[in-house]
Amino acid sequence: MSIKAEGAHVLLDYTGAFFQSETDGSWMLERMREAVAATPAREVHAHVESFDGKVSPPGFAAVVLIDESHVSAHSYADRGLLAVDCFTCGATDPDAVADHLHESLMRAFPELVLERRERVNRFLHAG
Repeated sequence: MSIKAEGAHVLLDYTGAFFQSETDGSWMLERMREAVAATPAREVHAHVESFDGKVSPPGFAAVVLIDESHVSAHSYADRGLLAVDCFTCGATDPDAVADHLHESLMRAFPELVLERRERVNRFLHAG
């Protein structure tokens, strides 16, 4: 019996992502929305929450919900840390979303370093 996957999750971890203002979360959300729009996925909701460092560390959490799952980003702006995940099932390849986002980020942050990129199969079941 073989194991099949109905989805995949692409994880990206960056250093050197020093976001400077509370509006940078909105900038990131727009890049995420553009990446989703470049694929067959359908956006169903998008939201960003910026953190000023008073209760949570400075940075943001952003999510684009899609009909096939989600794309999210979390930033520790003062430490230059950025974690992105692209989770899809169905017709959308999460690598396409991740590639689009990566290119946008590298243009905006020349000092950015991709520390890890990993693809994990999801919705595993006996096939």
